[in-house]
Amino acid sequence: MSEKIKVSIVGGTGYTGIELLRLLALHPNVSIDQITSRGDAGKKVKEVYPSLRGILEHCFVDSEKADLSASDLVFFATPNGIAMNYAKNLLAKGIKIIDLAADFRIQDLKVWQRWYGMTHSCPDVLKKAVYGLPEFNREKIKQAELVANPGCYSTAVQLGLIPLLKKGLIDPMTIIADVKSGVSGAGKKSETQLLMSEVDGNFRAYGLTGHRHLPEIEENLSVLSSTDQVKLIFVPHLVPMVRGIHATMYVDCLDIFDPLKVFDEFYKNELFIDVMEKDACPQTKSVTASNICRISVHKVPNSNKLVILSVIDNLIKGASGQAVQNMNIMMRWPEKLGLNLIPLTP
Repeated sequence: MSEKIKVSIVGGTGYTGIELLRLLALHPNVSIDQITSRGDAGKKVKEVYPSLRGILEHCFVDSEKADLSASDLVFFATPNGIAMNYAKNLLAKGIKIIDLAADFRIQDLKVWQRWYGMTHSCPDVLKKAVYGLPEFNREKIKQAELVANPGCYSTAVQLGLIPLLKKGLIDPMTIIADVKSGVSGAGKKSETQLLMSEVDGNFRAYGLTGHRHLPEIEENLSVLSSTDQVKLIFVPHLVPMVRGIHATMYVDCLDIFDPLKVFDEFYKNELFIDVMEKDACPQTKSVTASNICRISVHKVPNSNKLVILSVIDNLIKGASGQAVQNMNIMMRWPEKLGLNLIPLTP
């Protein structure tokens, strides 16, 4: 058994924060130190989240008063623009960081600032950040002090495309990603459009003029594949369910090949990727509360087109579970540690 490390969570009351607590509370190599919250400081975690009664006795600490110096690793489950203000100081103390927000996901500073509408406070640190998609950046993550956890849409889309892009089998400029997300993907906030009476029985697209995950997807697909530039039509949708992402990608093939064989070979050693058999269709319910990504691929008859289906739980593989997976890699622990999660049914 490895010696336990101390971890802290900045932003422990959001949906990704509570999922981190659920996963980390039972992780055999982790001791939870500080859990911060601006709105619930002073309250016991179990008061805010009764699901953790008997599991955690911690109180939330105001983020301005929290002492993170005793931590070995800090997770940021905060809004965009928070982690970058802590990063330089924590790294100088030898404390590792995993940021679940977008502060370090895009290396092109001008692109990041344009999409997020703020000035980046530590561009020198940004250059040191490693994009935390384990299936493609594992060796870099092992050496990383700062990991940028990918976005939920970005994870589902990239896992469905990179095997084909790396081999140069599809046109990188004609990709269409049609993606649906449950309401928890919008975070824990009070907005009229997220009320049950607005969402239930409804289905709508949004972000048609551009979604922040688009530049992240395009930049990292270009870096992680053998292609100089990747362009997508990316359309996100909100569907009336709590959690889950279903990504449907339409691509044009540049060669004749067996797509199922390509995916089977590419992901044969990946613990959390399930490539399904021919003609199968993955369902969001089949990955709920797990760190699994299920993928299927279908050839459109009498054409050069493929349809790739990719499903994840947006709060686990799309956020907190992937963050724990990244921690395990950074600490050289077995990758599945704390993540042996069987999906919930029904």
